Amino acid sequence: MASPSEKDSVSHTNQTGSNAATGPVDVSIDKETDVEVPVPAGGVNERALLRKLDLTLLPALTLLYLLSFLDRSNVGNARIEGLAKDLKMTGDQYLTGLTLYFIGYVLFEVPCNIVLKLWTPRAWLPTLTLVWGVVATLMGVTQSRAGFFAVRFFLGVAESGLFPGIVFYLSMWYKRNERHFRVALFFSAASLAGAFGGILAWGIAHMRGVGGYNGWRWIFILEGLLTVVVSAASYFFVYNYPSTAKFLTDDERAFIHQRLRDDSDATHDEGFAWRNVRKAFTDVKVFLYAFGFHTLSLPLYTLSLFMPSIITSLGYTSAQAQLMTIPPYAIAFILTVTLALLSERYRLRTPFILASSSLAVLGYILLLSDHRPGVSYLGTIFAAAGIYPAVALTLAWPANNVSGQTKRAIANALQISIGNLGAVLGTQLYRTETAPRYYLGHSFALGYLIANIVVTITLWWTLRRENRRKEAMSYSGDADAPWLGDDDIRWRFHL
Repeated sequence: MASPSEKDSVSHTNQTGSNAATGPVDVSIDKETDVEVPVPAGGVNERALLRKLDLTLLPALTLLYLLSFLDRSNVGNARIEGLAKDLKMTGDQYLTGLTLYFIGYVLFEVPCNIVLKLWTPRAWLPTLTLVWGVVATLMGVTQSRAGFFAVRFFLGVAESGLFPGIVFYLSMWYKRNERHFRVALFFSAASLAGAFGGILAWGIAHMRGVGGYNGWRWIFILEGLLTVVVSAASYFFVYNYPSTAKFLTDDERAFIHQRLRDDSDATHDEGFAWRNVRKAFTDVKVFLYAFGFHTLSLPLYTLSLFMPSIITSLGYTSAQAQLMTIPPYAIAFILTVTLALLSERYRLRTPFILASSSLAVLGYILLLSDHRPGVSYLGTIFAAAGIYPAVALTLAWPANNVSGQTKRAIANALQISIGNLGAVLGTQLYRTETAPRYYLGHSFALGYLIANIVVTITLWWTLRRENRRKEAMSYSGDADAPWLGDDDIRWRFHL
């Protein structure tokens, strides 16, 4: 595989046009970019095929993740509409409910991706959505603190398999350099969920008294029922892998297999084996990806869960706070997509993650140092605008760099599991007694973002060292040599 420092960073072909892992392939040279590209088979236009894949796969996956993030974070909107008061919960008890969600999420992350490897995306992803939609709806009818705790825990269990499952799923459709933008694009639904969540919460809260229910209950009930309806439809618009997808022609299917075979391991017939699971748990780079997300998950989830409370503490009413959550998330969405495009264009991850985390650092410095409402609100905008792009870039990294289907599935799940341990801690930091300034929570978020900068630089150095080590080794050029995953001398890591 070519070095990521070269223009053709995603090609497995060498200068003679042979594939190191699979033998000779037909290539041509793009005169504009000087990059080797596969010759279209059967008259298939590669760009048109990519557009077809994007329009068929991404809207469904993005919608599922939007609903997932909406159903986990709308508790913050419900809180300022009277949830804790009606369930007679103290501030600490409310935070315990938030923590239980992430405990369920972390415990079932890896098992869920093992199930995906054993089962099929079309059966597994919609089923997960249906289960968490039912659980989210039950949140609106719970009558006790214990019920709130139980529902939050099982919501985390049900949602745990979606994100890593989708990341692995995309790796079975797209080439390495194409996955990053797609992962970032569907993750941008998280910021959209924040924006829509504010609008929906503001509108639904006006249903206060309908059916004898307070407004916060209708937030959970209506948004949960929406998820249930979408989950039922998703059995028809979520597809399995290219070999069985009916929306592809035979020529398109063959071409997808060719381009994936020339680029990665997505077409390998890899059965499940525990030795491949062990490879993920013994690779230090997998844990660096995980700690990269860990250092972002605390600021990510504390901001999404507590932003309505943070804005309310600045002196705004609950209705104003619901609407004022929209601009930070809207700006975060724009920057997430923009930086994903730039990252894909320049084949770089590290500088964009560092820039995003630094912007978020500035946001928390404003929140901690200046008590004027306008300046503090600007701090929330900077924080959201930096956190969401950095998370999207970090989560997409192992999808590009981990080779071996089982290892990649476990690495994706492990990244989310270890990452969300930061969220477990974060849910205990924004305590009522620290309002309105929330010094403890903001300080931890700032410290974690600085740690993210350190981890990102360490990961970049590790990957760069591995690439240089492999470049210094001699390769016989034997096309029949067994493929060793990302340990193979022909594999180059994206920086």
